[in-house]
Amino acid sequence: MNSLRLFIKLSRPLPIVGVFLTFGMGAGIARYLGASIDWSLYLLSQAWVTLLQLSMHYFGDYFAHPADVANVPRTPFSVRSNALGPGKLSRNLALWAGISCLAVAASLTVLILRTVESSPAVLLIMGLIFLGVMSYSVPPLRLASSGYGELLMSILVATLVPALAFLLQADDWSRLLPMTTFPLLLLHLAMMIAFEFPDYAADARYEKSTILVRIGWQRGMQLHNILLLGGFGLVGISWALGLPYQIALPALLGLPIAAFQIWTMNRIEGGGRPNWLLLTSVAAAIFGLTAYLLAYGFWTR
Repeated sequence: MNSLRLFIKLSRPLPIVGVFLTFGMGAGIARYLGASIDWSLYLLSQAWVTLLQLSMHYFGDYFAHPADVANVPRTPFSVRSNALGPGKLSRNLALWAGISCLAVAASLTVLILRTVESSPAVLLIMGLIFLGVMSYSVPPLRLASSGYGELLMSILVATLVPALAFLLQADDWSRLLPMTTFPLLLLHLAMMIAFEFPDYAADARYEKSTILVRIGWQRGMQLHNILLLGGFGLVGISWALGLPYQIALPALLGLPIAAFQIWTMNRIEGGGRPNWLLLTSVAAAIFGLTAYLLAYGFWTR
């Protein structure tokens, strides 16, 4: 049972939930526009995305940066699962788990492309997702420790994943896709920055070049706040440009939570004692709630 618990920690189920939401939103947009959902294709492609995400988690721990090894995770959203090491799971298990996920994903790739008759757009986005996952977690690039990994991850989760889900079900592109994915991109990037604050001291000491280490914690706080305001601002702009109010208005329900998060960040900047679990949990809730409300709006209209 202890090994199972550690393997679940290694797999990091919480980020997987976020990808389920954005994937569902992409398919929901297609349904909202009149597409008939091919559920077998939906499940195949969702499994493909999840397997790539799991491989990224496993490889991420296997190729862990020294800062990740030295730092004890303070929140459930830490970069490192802390599931590998003496008395825990072996590093080789993480490596082979990642390779196994890629092998199964390769088989699903063949099935998906046969189903959609090798659509160039679908093939391109699937290729970009695969390259993004590998670039994020595997040397020599391993952008997770470069200061660019946060943006890459936000692009993957908030834009490419819903775009893939949409294109697998719809016949043509729609402006509703950027109207919803661009706000989520900013909110996801703000969430990624918030997740890095508890580990900032260790990352700086071991010269792990996260975006927060590169720009400094004070600028990081300012950027975090700007991204939150910008994300909800883009929802408002999308509403003005034609996003139905039945979908836009519920998505703005996260704005009061974002205001609380900005207040919390400003309090920490002013010298207040940080509650890292609260900060990171609220960051995840803002992104997750907004993605859920957007997806729910498209699926129920």
